[in-house]
Formats: sequence, C-alpha cells, structure tokens
Amino acid sequence: MACRMRNTLFVGVLLVVTVVGCAPTVQEPVAADPEPVSVPRREIRRPYPVDFRNFSPVDKWLAEAGPVIDDAEGTLNPYVLHVIKAYPPPETGLYPYHCDFKLKEYDIYNGVTQDMWYQGRVVAKAYPDGSRCSYCCGLTFEVFIRAMKLRNEQAGLPIDDFNGMDFYDLFNLLQFWYIEGQGDSPQRGIVAYGLGQAIDNFEDARPGDFCDFSRSTGSGHSVIFVDWVRDADGKITGMKYFSANTSGVGYLTEYFSDSGGKLLREWTRLARVGPISEYRPFDRQTIPRRKAYAP
Repeated sequence: MACRMRNTLFVGVLLVVTVVGCAPTVQEPVAADPEPVSVPRREIRRPYPVDFRNFSPVDKWLAEAGPVIDDAEGTLNPYVLHVIKAYPPPETGLYPYHCDFKLKEYDIYNGVTQDMWYQGRVVAKAYPDGSRCSYCCGLTFEVFIRAMKLRNEQAGLPIDDFNGMDFYDLFNLLQFWYIEGQGDSPQRGIVAYGLGQAIDNFEDARPGDFCDFSRSTGSGHSVIFVDWVRDADGKITGMKYFSANTSGVGYLTEYFSDSGGKLLREWTRLARVGPISEYRPFDRQTIPRRKAYAP
C-alpha cells in the first residue's frame, strides 16, 4: 500500500535486518536520506532468518528484554520506544528498504518486515523472500501493532483486542495509515477508532508519537517522532525521527522548508495512542471504509 501525501503518491522506505542473539545498539540521528527511490521486485528465494525458536531478530530482542515502564498517563509511547530499540541499526544491512512504485506489489507485500497477525489473520504481509525489507508506512504500522500487543500482554488483556476493533476495523485503519484516501493519515485512524488524540501543537509532541509529513518536493514519509531540532532562539527547525528509510531502519533528522530543509509544517501531522482506560467508543458505520485491496 503506498503512502499518499497531499494527494501525491508516496511509498515509504524499507530495510532488511538479520541479527543473531545480540541486542542492537541505540542509534543516533544522522542526516536525512535522499528522496525515496523505486526498487524493482525482488527475487523470491531466501528463507526467513530465525533462531531455533523460530524467532526473528526483533522477536528475539523483545522476548529477552525486560518489562516496559508505563509513563504517568499510561500512553502507548513507552511501548513504541521500547519496540523500536529491537531493530538492528542500518549499518548491519539486516533490515533493508524495498518499495516498487510501479508494480505496487500489494498482492505479496505491505511494507512490514514480517507478517502482522490480528485475530487469527494476516493483516499486513511481509515480502516473501525473507529479506525483512520494509517501507515507511509498513514499518510504523508494524511498530504500532507490536506496541499495542505488548501493552495488552503486560496489562493482562487479550493481545488481539484493540478497543474492540475486529479484523476489518484494523485493516481499515491500516489503509488510513497508508493514506489510501483523501484526508487519510495515521492520525485520522488513531482518532477515528477511539485510540487516542491528534497533537495539533508541536510543543505538545512527545517521543513515541506517530507522525506523517509531506515535503516541498511532493514526497512524504511516515515516521515515529523522537525529538525536535531547535535553533539558538528555541525555534523548531527540524525533526528527529525513526522509520524505514532508504538507508535502512533507523533514526534520521530532517529540517523544515523555512529552515533550509524540505518538510512542510502545515503538512506535518502527529497523533498519540492514549491510555487503555481512555479509549473512546467508535461507530464503524460512520467511519469511511477504504477498499484499496482485499485483505
């Protein structure tokens, strides 16, 4: 599924990773990647890299890590930040970027590094060559699912119950996340399904918020917010984030168009998944249904 920013087709970044038995180091933000590039369909031949328990590198790290400490409000943010630590840094070459703008590949691939399951069905498909490649919308959606399930597990709740959403609700949220319709974004999906709130004031943003933005070049990106970059006067000039980038899964920094970069302030949208206790009821009959492709 391709990300669309300002009605412009955009497909995120992908990476491939295969790590054995060691926890990845935390990566520091570096300069932004060049504009996304189209990578042709891969040859399907390699098996998934897993350990003797059939765990992927990210599964293995999360299984061996300690419990997540909730923040004062009980938001999803600490779980999001915990999950992103599990991805090996891009210099390992283990979790590469892959996105074919022409073929789309929706029949076999939805930009996640491994199949994402919900209520007994695959809601997002990994590339079948076992390379663990990804692109931006897919990776941030994968982190969202992993963080939601991890929080439910720690809270003693069914891991496949996101505010009462059924499979088709989550699949519809995925299509909001991948920007398949007018006005779509992760923010819209999070709010529509009663999971959290839009963050309209940049000063209210926190590490672990979900974000998408458009650039002055017409491209865009789906990311996890980490921090703002500020000038000597405290003005926000750029953003540090985590996502699937052309250099691999990891941290990057980009700047706003009025500060020498390409990010558009008016097309930067942030959202936060709130506490489980503050989920709001939703009426699926009033939520637009996207039909970009069959689940």
